[in-house]
Amino acid sequence: MAEENRYSRQERFAPIGAEGQAKLLVSHIAIIGCGALGSVLAETLVRAGVGRINLVDRDFIELSNLQRQFLFDEDDIAQNLPKAEAAARKLRKMNSEIEITPFIADANHESIEIFTEGVDLILDGTDNLHTRYLINDLAISRGVPWIYGAAQAATGMALAILPGGKPCLRCVFESPPDPGQLETCETAGILGPLIAIVAGHQALEAIKILMGNLSAVNRKLVSFDPWFNRQTQMSVNTLNDGCMCCRDHIFEYLSGKASLSTVALCGRNAVQIRPKKKGLKVDLTEMATRFSNAGKIDRSEFMLRLEVGEYQLTLFPDGRTIVKGTEEKDIARSLYSKYIGC
Repeated sequence: MAEENRYSRQERFAPIGAEGQAKLLVSHIAIIGCGALGSVLAETLVRAGVGRINLVDRDFIELSNLQRQFLFDEDDIAQNLPKAEAAARKLRKMNSEIEITPFIADANHESIEIFTEGVDLILDGTDNLHTRYLINDLAISRGVPWIYGAAQAATGMALAILPGGKPCLRCVFESPPDPGQLETCETAGILGPLIAIVAGHQALEAIKILMGNLSAVNRKLVSFDPWFNRQTQMSVNTLNDGCMCCRDHIFEYLSGKASLSTVALCGRNAVQIRPKKKGLKVDLTEMATRFSNAGKIDRSEFMLRLEVGEYQLTLFPDGRTIVKGTEEKDIARSLYSKYIGC
């Protein structure tokens, strides 16, 4: 009988074998976002033997994360560790053969090329569509495969996007919703088991791609609703033949033209965030209902104010928001994504 090794059970699966395992060990990936989906993706692929992994996350760990972000524990909170660093420490203990590089930073149009330099695959562990459109722009422009994933409440979605880039994410979702149009995990909640389902699908497709077995990759948009026992798959090949990204190679997010405008307000310990889109109209009454369980709310006909911990978010009808309690733009954008959305 062949000598046992760390990956012996995986190698015994005929479509992988020793040859496939060898390909995984020399692969290099980037996981953007180390929260719920990202932490499960990282652990699964570290255990599978993906040789080099970049972890990118701008956030820190909070008590409410522990219900679904399986890599983290109370000791990480006590040590005040950022997610990327805490994840890297845990993952190195699981598999010392893997090269893990944490980036405690915001993935934006100025930085994302640094975090993804030379990678074979990008995995989406983010919590907002702006960053996903940015990943999509980068992947299409470079010809790098990436795997979209999203989860909220009891529903999730995933889509593998291969080089050649059609269909890409903007073929499926041409434009992001306006601020406040969609619920977020902070307002709608999220079930922990759903994370394992979506991230498990992403990780499996990642292994196929890294092995070069592209014919086995599921190219459909897969939707999961385990609470109501539903799973659907939709072909997306012909959804948007006029896609500005993969057809016309117009990369709004990578160029920074579609990024949120942020500016620190001098002397106020606050950051103003302004969506690029003009003429927005946010329903403050609807947003107040969404915020009802998130923190202390104060509102008038002109604005809506939400207090969460040490921070205060003041939302105006045009989507403009002032985040008080920090001068760090990355923290302000993270709070904006969590509570207001796109």
